[in-house]
Amino acid sequence: MSDKTLNSLSRASSSYLRSAMHQPIHWHEWGQEPFEKAKRENKPILLDSGAVWCHWCHVMDRESYEDPQIAALINEHFVAIKIDRDERPDVDSRYQSAVQRISGQGGWPLTAFLTPEGKPFYGGTYFPPRDQHGRPSFGRVLITMAQAYKEKPGDVFESAESVMSEVAQAESFTGKSGSLRSHLSDRSIESEAKLYDAEHGGFRSAHKFPHPSASDLLM
Repeated sequence: MSDKTLNSLSRASSSYLRSAMHQPIHWHEWGQEPFEKAKRENKPILLDSGAVWCHWCHVMDRESYEDPQIAALINEHFVAIKIDRDERPDVDSRYQSAVQRISGQGGWPLTAFLTPEGKPFYGGTYFPPRDQHGRPSFGRVLITMAQAYKEKPGDVFESAESVMSEVAQAESFTGKSGSLRSHLSDRSIESEAKLYDAEHGGFRSAHKFPHPSASDLLM
């Protein structure tokens, strides 16, 4: 494969990001440059956050991000950013919180649509290549978001401000002091230990996403 067929992720330090270097999408890593580009071109941002251990991230990569028609939609209407959530947990955490408020669910892949200022106005997790199981196809989502940003920018920015206001309010409670009785931590440890999978390892059933805070509590 020649360098001419690779996108900018070929230079990424993350092996997860490099795994997408052959995709026909003009991906950017997280940084100031894609946001400046979005402002110059007056385009919304498509943010994809995933990890090498995430099964559905690889599924969406294969089904959608490697599809030339989907790639053409993204390249024409969006500035695309891909992040490794293990490399940038700070970025992932904030947009997870925002998308959970928008869609009522979180997880990976995290798919978020942002204003050029980085404020999310819509998002979700995995979107299938075709309408199925009550989920809209990714292509339909892309077209709808591009049209909304172009034709109803006022609604888009109002939605983004509302989401960020909720996120800011939630973050204001982070780290607040309070009393913690020992029996509460004992009960939490007992509850988490019951979820351990002694046969296959890990906690809970598939897809066994890691929960670092729970592991910290157990240790």
